[in-house]
Amino acid sequence: MSETHPSFAVPGANARTARAPLYTPEERYRRDRTYWTFVQGILAPIQFIIFLGSLGFVLRYLATGEGLEVANHSVVAKTLILYTIMVTGCIWEKVVFGRYLFAPAFFWEDVFSMLVLALHTAYLVAMFKGLLSSRELMYLALAAYATYAINAGQFILKLRAARLDHEEKQRDAARAPRPSSLGVASA
Repeated sequence: MSETHPSFAVPGANARTARAPLYTPEERYRRDRTYWTFVQGILAPIQFIIFLGSLGFVLRYLATGEGLEVANHSVVAKTLILYTIMVTGCIWEKVVFGRYLFAPAFFWEDVFSMLVLALHTAYLVAMFKGLLSSRELMYLALAAYATYAINAGQFILKLRAARLDHEEKQRDAARAPRPSSLGVASA
């Protein structure tokens, strides 16, 4: 249970109820019933595993000068899975919130996702057009990966907040008085 400092306390609210829940009941219903939630749940860990492997290849190249081709292929694979998760994420957001991007509940995550996408795309353009040296490409990959890691953290925190909202709602429902069979509220 989270405590709030008395000077910052909102009467009748704890730290978790001081903000609006992430999902309305209708949005939660749509989220729980759409196939796209499952797709996102599968793609996110796959992307993270590809990210970790690719990060290793990029760092290996920067440290030893070996494995450039493998590092480039791994960044391309990471970028392709990123595009896939972005497109399916937009579809998910449309189903759940009624818009493809920048729904209020995920506005800042979507804004930062655009930076992640731009850096990954810049890598592809620079690689295919030969605009950067091999080392510069790897540094661009690291910049793209740093933004991806921050963005992944944003989404993890958002998912945690949604879980806590749901658990709090369940606890509140369990504590609510229930009418007895005689029509008298029980404690």
